[in-house]
Amino acid sequence: MLTRREFSQMFLALGSAVLVPDRAKPVVIPPDVGQVNTDGRQSPDQKYDFLIKGGTVIDPSQRLHTPLDVAVTGSKIVEVAKDIPESRAVKVVSARDRIVTPGWIDLHVHCFEGIVLGINADHYCLSRGTTTVVENGGIGSIGLAGVIKYIVNPSITRIFVGLNIFPPGYSFRPLPDDPDAMKPELAAKAALENKPVVVSIKAYVEKNHVGARDLESLTKAREAAEMSRLPLVADINDSFSPLPKIISKLRKGDVFSHYCSDHPHGILDANGRILPEVLDARARGVLFDTAEGGGQVSFEVADKCLQQNFLPDTISTDLLEINVDKRVFDLPTAVSKFMALGMDLDQAIERVTAKPAQIFDYGVKIGTLQPGSEADIAIFELRDGNFEFLGSKDSEKRTGHKMLVNKAVICRGKYFVNAV
Repeated sequence: MLTRREFSQMFLALGSAVLVPDRAKPVVIPPDVGQVNTDGRQSPDQKYDFLIKGGTVIDPSQRLHTPLDVAVTGSKIVEVAKDIPESRAVKVVSARDRIVTPGWIDLHVHCFEGIVLGINADHYCLSRGTTTVVENGGIGSIGLAGVIKYIVNPSITRIFVGLNIFPPGYSFRPLPDDPDAMKPELAAKAALENKPVVVSIKAYVEKNHVGARDLESLTKAREAAEMSRLPLVADINDSFSPLPKIISKLRKGDVFSHYCSDHPHGILDANGRILPEVLDARARGVLFDTAEGGGQVSFEVADKCLQQNFLPDTISTDLLEINVDKRVFDLPTAVSKFMALGMDLDQAIERVTAKPAQIFDYGVKIGTLQPGSEADIAIFELRDGNFEFLGSKDSEKRTGHKMLVNKAVICRGKYFVNAV
């Protein structure tokens, strides 16, 4: 695995670089950068920096699923149309027999590399087509400045933070978290001073973190979210309190993370029906995220939800050092897993592009290929075959027949080939 220093040196030396898994053979594409008008308009005598040619564009934000070309100048998408002449581009990228989507967004990762179980986002996310991630709960107010300086700012991947209400965060915490140390004013101040990097407030509503004091912890996190005018993300997974009491505290725009978990106090009743309190929460605008993590997507729970037309609002990984080589792997695997469970391709891609783009205020326009938006673009191969996926237990297996594999990505207007 590349260290952050090795990765930075490679990127600075090559310009357009390679982000590949350990098993892949790198392919280097040298940079060719055209001139860009300072006002962002493309004049007839100027060339696009990149033209992605011949692919099938799937962009749920525009309800697109059709063959189109995508042109990039600088860090912006400037045109999406049929049959853009190759002569208008400095570099043409062939996407023939490929799918072209907005760069993917993973709402739940832990990318504080080198601390507790964090991963390198450039290596494990950008190299798989994910251009934006949210470091969700690993960091509290105490470690925020260091994470911004040493993780967020040097990364090519766009990294945002879901700020833990517990000041040390997940990364530095003793076990369990101490609700007495959770100060809403402190978290809100740190969040307000560091927008748009901080996009949400995070609460762990889990016995492993807060024991029997989950409602108290959630209440403090909600106070911080209200003070900072941010959404609240609640990890509700093996809680002490019954779910109806917990979910009643979530507001419109708040996120229920790990909703497919099969732990006690889950979203299903004894007959496998979705609890009325859960349906009420969705009706008032609470959002539901998968966040697979260490086995928080039970196929039994997910199947029953899908049978009742209760689809996730977003698909995410909860990526950690312990699940990048088993069960979870990456966001394309998570998306392919939900396709194996019955979601169609466009539905699944929407859950990692348009929908997560709407949940938080990132300060930039992402999750879409609309002209004028950020040039974050992913190129995928949709492979046919038999692919085995694991649920929450090793005995819970499902065979799918489609697998999305990233082939290349543009992030911040820079092009990377992921030779997998």
